[in-house]
Amino acid sequence: MMNNTQTASIDGFDRKILTIIQRSNRTTSDQIAEQVGLSPAAVQRRIKRMREQHIIQADIAVVNPKAAGRAVTLLVQVTLERERADLIDTFKKEMKANPAVQQCYYVTGSADFILVVTATDMEDYEAFTREVFFDNRNIRNFLTNVVMDSVKVGLSVPVILEES
Repeated sequence: MMNNTQTASIDGFDRKILTIIQRSNRTTSDQIAEQVGLSPAAVQRRIKRMREQHIIQADIAVVNPKAAGRAVTLLVQVTLERERADLIDTFKKEMKANPAVQQCYYVTGSADFILVVTATDMEDYEAFTREVFFDNRNIRNFLTNVVMDSVKVGLSVPVILEES
């Protein structure tokens, strides 16, 4: 298993495969093989290796939050009262465990964390803030931006193709 400081080596075939499966991970090995010029077995081996090396971190279905009853998306900047390692780690664990938090970033700048949070409505978000922020003595403040329109949402990473 790789840690965050290791960099995996990927070649041009891997880059093409990653580009294809980021569009749809339901693309078959046969379809990928045809597009990249490898055998289906070679494609399967490469995908297996990239999963093992955590180049491919997850195979997921992306669910429309509104369809799941989570119509409100909020971007929240959180500033901690004290920046001790144990308190930062505790906050990270709490955010990982909270299903309303879609994404959590430990950042530089005016805030310590940026969160992407979903809620059923503003009342639900208020309950979230009471539970997560107001009941936590290490939260100095938080600033909420309500998303009015999700112009672009995605997790795909541009994969630069090497010149052949």
